[in-house]
Order: sequence, then structure tokens, then C-alpha cells
Amino acid sequence: MSEQSAKPYLVRALYEWCVEQGYTPFLAVRVDARTKVPQDYVKNGEIILNVSPLATHKLTMDNEWTLFNARFNGVTQEIAVPFAAVVGIFAKETGYGMGFQPDVEAAHSETDSADNPSLAGAPALAAIAGTVAASETNASTAAPATAQAKPKPTLTVVK
Repeated sequence: MSEQSAKPYLVRALYEWCVEQGYTPFLAVRVDARTKVPQDYVKNGEIILNVSPLATHKLTMDNEWTLFNARFNGVTQEIAVPFAAVVGIFAKETGYGMGFQPDVEAAHSETDSADNPSLAGAPALAAIAGTVAASETNASTAAPATAQAKPKPTLTVVK
């Protein structure tokens, strides 16, 4: 029996944390043949999905798939994302989250250490989170101006 990847558990935990804190959870996904997303919104083989309770309908996250319905440009679409395609999850408002190496499950069969998420994906996720984060940061969650070394994140529409 092979060991189960920790990725689905970590994604679900960060999803729940985002929702409980009032943040908007976003999934960063590398699109492949098994991923069912609207292709018009895929950019450079990746898509960022808002998976908040207000943006999704019938959201389920089991150990293999994230499944839900969402509206894109007013049209309801069925979304199916295998966890092997998930490269990160983060809070839109703060950028806080976790990145994963692409195809961690596929690599798991080759090495014993692949079930641990790698921080190698974190810089890419930080770049994604920075471009998607909302410009309206909650005053209670914003760092003092003297502690901010980075420019304020802005919202970029990905089509």
C-alpha cells in the first residue's frame, strides 16, 4: 500500500482557515488534460480559481479531486481539478498560503520524500498571490507602514 499525499489535507486545512478568517481562498492550478476548467481563462497553462463559498456551488474536496460549479462571465461551469494539478492555495487578501511542486503525486511513485510539499513552489505562488491580492487590504491585517518593504499588491484580472 502506498502512502497518501499530504497535499489534499493541507489544501483543505488552509481553505478552512481562509474561510474562518473571512479571507477569500484561491487555488493556483497547472492545467493539464485531466483538469476541467474554462480554457478561455487559462493563461500560460495555469489558472487561478476563487474557491470561496460565495464563488462556488457544491464544492467538494476529497483526496483526489476538487469539484465545484462556478460562474464565468455569467455562465455556470463544472470545474474538476485533480490534486496533482494544484500548485498552491492562498488568501487573496494577504497572499498567505502554501505552494507545492507540480505533479507531486506523480513524483511520489518515484521517491519517498515527494509526499511532503516543497517550498520550491512558494516563490512562484508568492508572485501569483501578489498579482491577485486585492488592493483593499483590511486595516487590521495590514502591517505598519514602517514594516512594509514590498509595494502594495494589486488585483489583476486573469482571462
